[in-house]
Amino acid sequence: MAMEETTGSLIGSDKVQGTVVYGANDEKIGSIERIMIEKISGQVSYAVLSFGGFLGMGNEHYPLPWNSLMYDTGLGGYRIDVTADQLKSAPKYKTDSSWNWSDPASSKEIDDYW
Repeated sequence: MAMEETTGSLIGSDKVQGTVVYGANDEKIGSIERIMIEKISGQVSYAVLSFGGFLGMGNEHYPLPWNSLMYDTGLGGYRIDVTADQLKSAPKYKTDSSWNWSDPASSKEIDDYW
């Protein structure tokens, strides 16, 4: 028997990836590409939002503090209180290899912005 991936208030990471993120005025602004989990505590620290591009090409990646996202059951996705235009000035990177997650300055840049 397969184990349920979503149970009560819990959700499997594979179910989070690809979930739509809505901004102000219920506009779709992107989707969650991945979540970043703190190794020692096991707490989710960031969600990486994929935004822009066309058919998956040229997307930009926006690290968001996990606590800035709220799940909206009515929309079936996460909500963040910014517009697509406001998001464009947030810290971002173009490829997975161009963001240094081990550099405390990178995390500080995200946290200071949000």
